Amino acid sequence: MALAEALAAALDAREHETGLHSKRVACHTLVLARRFSDDSQLLSQVYWGALLHDLGKIGIADAILLKQGALTDAEWRIMRTHPVIGHRILSAAPFMALAAEIALCHEERFDGSGYPRGLRGEAIPMWARLFAVIDTLDAMTSDRPYRKGMSFDTAQAEIRRMAGSQFDPVAVAAFMAEEPTLREMVALKCGDAPPIPLSA
Repeated sequence: MALAEALAAALDAREHETGLHSKRVACHTLVLARRFSDDSQLLSQVYWGALLHDLGKIGIADAILLKQGALTDAEWRIMRTHPVIGHRILSAAPFMALAAEIALCHEERFDGSGYPRGLRGEAIPMWARLFAVIDTLDAMTSDRPYRKGMSFDTAQAEIRRMAGSQFDPVAVAAFMAEEPTLREMVALKCGDAPPIPLSA
């Protein structure tokens, strides 16, 4: 699946992400996922879903995706279609069904305030709930052109504060249990290939 890795890197470059955001969040999500399963096929799907979570942005015009200022309401409606576009692309491959669900649900919030479907609680797939914590951790601790990344401790405190609202408390508990590993990976900007067979 080298093509999937290359596509994720290309999407990161298009969105001007610093470092390999998609690769990092895929590897870091696996740290949490392994607390709930040791099935290598399932873990592979979680990896690909996390890696390709933003695949649908390929269908969003640069004028919206790369806009420097605030998006208008109309532009936000278009931006919020990217999980559906990603799901449509990935679900065309039957062996990527779980990965497609992660792409579809990665912007949902535990309290139902997310999109595209406004799912709440356990209606959101577990793997997407784990990913949401990791995606936020990476966003908070990564440098951006307009700001420096937060410290791990600051990001951790914010994630804990949002348990039960943005995040599943079970996912936050898993994050806290794996805090030493994730802290080290974040410090190293680690996006190493995970030690599981990543076959589809």
